[in-house]
This record gives sequence, structure tokens and C-alpha cells, in this order.
Amino acid sequence: FSFRKLWAFTGPGFLMSIAYLDPGNIESDLQSGAVAGFKLLWVLLLATIIGLLLQRLAARLGVVTGLHLAEVCHRQYQKFPRIILWLMVELAIIGSDMQEVIGSAIAINLLSMGKIPLWGGVLITIADTFIFLFLDKYGLRKLEAFFGFLITIMALTFGYEYITVKPNQEKLLQGLFVPYCRDCGTPQLEQAVGIVGAVIMPHNMYLHSALVKSRQVNRADKREVREANKYFFIESCIALFVSFIINIFVVTVFAEAFFNKTNADVNQVCVNSSSPHSSLFPNNNETLEVDIYKGGVVLGCYFGPAALYIWAIGILAAGQSSTMTGTYSGQFVMEGFLNLRWSRFARVLLTRSIAVTPTLFVAIFQDVEHLTGMNDFLNVLMSLQLPFALIPVLTFTSLPSIMHDFANGL
Repeated sequence: FSFRKLWAFTGPGFLMSIAYLDPGNIESDLQSGAVAGFKLLWVLLLATIIGLLLQRLAARLGVVTGLHLAEVCHRQYQKFPRIILWLMVELAIIGSDMQEVIGSAIAINLLSMGKIPLWGGVLITIADTFIFLFLDKYGLRKLEAFFGFLITIMALTFGYEYITVKPNQEKLLQGLFVPYCRDCGTPQLEQAVGIVGAVIMPHNMYLHSALVKSRQVNRADKREVREANKYFFIESCIALFVSFIINIFVVTVFAEAFFNKTNADVNQVCVNSSSPHSSLFPNNNETLEVDIYKGGVVLGCYFGPAALYIWAIGILAAGQSSTMTGTYSGQFVMEGFLNLRWSRFARVLLTRSIAVTPTLFVAIFQDVEHLTGMNDFLNVLMSLQLPFALIPVLTFTSLPSIMHDFANGL
């Protein structure tokens, strides 16, 4: 084992792990905490472990074959199933990108104290495509360092919220390791399905299999291929452990502070703290419903304005990083499935436009305070899209004709 070699292979796993920290994930975390308390933490743990195993398979495919998943699909499938697969992955990317761009726009709205509307935040977020192109031009290592910086911001901001709220550690451990959900009903089940869809992103398999190609590996040398697989797996474990801890921060903060709270409870605290957002919570005994926007507001009401702004900075870091990896995914998927050979600028512009156009319509015609239903729907949509990524990954990595001596044999 060599730390120098691990450092050389470090990067793709952290770019991949951004998908485990996008605003759709954060929203799923805070809602599961507010709706089910600590009871669904074991679902988050299980989904992350399954996600790690699937990412390992995707990375192995890229290392062994020198092709990413979309390119292998293009070679192995007939035209009709190939087009169906491509459309399903594009649908997943659009759904994920809508959450990421809306999340960034909400963060910008909170940081500007409502002065920048949702559609304005979306337009600002669209501009990050050009940041992506600018950084990509200077090499992948620079881009990987930038993503590492954004992950650090998320860890610090959500870690601050965790330290401020001080969740019950006994309940946290019980929720993680006892796979049971006492007194759970349809809302909790919906959150559990949403967690799976938010954590295991279908298009992330395509992304990871492409990112590992950035490292030079002599595929004729089995020892070198085996070594690359080992270091990529270790890096993925570290990256997903970091993302898992950040997700734990969010779930437990909302489980501790807002589980079983009513609108009236929060309204009273917001009025007492002179919050301009107290009208968001009607003075009734209905159970509190939170999303990324309301989550920041209630944190501000309970723990002061600093908690609100630090929350918004964390969401902005999550949104900006995941929109750029979403653009990367779209580029690889379109390039592989359709065998496109366009310039980088043209490909990025097309994939960005496909994902951002419906988001802009949502931002213009939807109120910033009423986006919870859309996010719930998109998280469940991700769960439904999973088989269209899992079947190719599991199939190809088990075929000796493709993986040679590195086939799974399952």
C-alpha cells in the first residue's frame, strides 16, 4: 500500500460523491428527520453501502475496459434498447439537475434576504457552466481540487448546525443500527423510498465509469489494473464516508429539533425572534412540513440568523458542485450513447440546456415556498429510474467477454 499512489488515484471518487450531497439529497435528509426522527437512519446507511458497491462496479468497468458505461451500452445493445436506456438516463439527469439548480437558487434567495427571486437564482446558477468550462480547461486535477473545496464547505457548514443543535447520540446510534420503524405510516415509507432515490443516483454509474479513465493505466498488465481497482475502491470508501457523515449531520439536526413539531410551535418561536418569515407557518396544529427553504428559515428562528446564513452557504456549495457534475454526466451519457463527436463547449451547452429549460419554467411559475411536492416527486422518480442503470452495470461487469479475468462471476 502506498499513500503516494492513493493520492494519484484520488479525485474521481470525490467528484462522484458530490451526487450523494446534492440539494435533492439534503432535502430528503431534512424531511426524513422532520417526518420520522432518527428512525430512517438505517435506510440512509444501507443505501450508502449499496451505492458504494455499485460505484465500485462502475469504476471497475471503466478501469478494465477503458470505456465508460454509456460507450459499452452503445457497443453491446441494439438500437431500440439503447435509445430507451439513453432516454431514461436523460430523464434522471433532468430530474436531478432540476433539484440542484432550484437548490442553488433557493440558497441565493436566502442569502440575498429575498431580494433575488427564484428565477434570478436559476439564471445565476446557469452561469456555473462557464465556470466549469474555465476550470476544465486548466486540467482535471484543478477541477477535482475545486470540488474538494466545496465538499469541505459543506462539511463545515452542516457540521456547525450539528454542533449547534446537539442531537441525541443514543437515538442516533439506535436509528443507524436498528432496522425498524415503530409507528411508521405512508409519509415515512415515502421518505424511505425518497432516500434510496436521492442517495443512489442512476446517472452516477455513468459518471464514475468515465471519471476513472482520467488516470493512465496499462490495461495489458493485470497487476496494474488490479492495483488501480484497489486504489479507486479505497478512495470511493473515503469519499462516500465523508458524504455519509454530512448526510447524518442534516438528518439528525432536523430529527432532534423539528420532529413532531407543529406549525403553531414554529410560528410562535419565529414571532418571538422577530423573523420576517413567520407567516410561512400558519398558526395551527398541523405537523410541520419543511423543505430546503423552510428548513433554513426554522433554523434561523430557533438558533439565530447565523444558522440560516450558514445553512444557505452549505446548500449553495451543494448546488453549485452537483450542477457541474450533472453537466459532466450529461456530457458523457450523450457522447457515449449517441456516439457524438462535438466540441466540449457545444456538448456542455446542449446537455445544460436540456436540463435547465424545464427548471427555469418551474422557477418562473412556482413560488419559492411551495416546492416540497416537486422534490418529493423527483426523489421517487430517481428510485424508479434505478433499474435502467443497475441492469447494464450488473450485466456487463459479470461478463468475461467484457471484463476478462475481472468479471464478477455473479
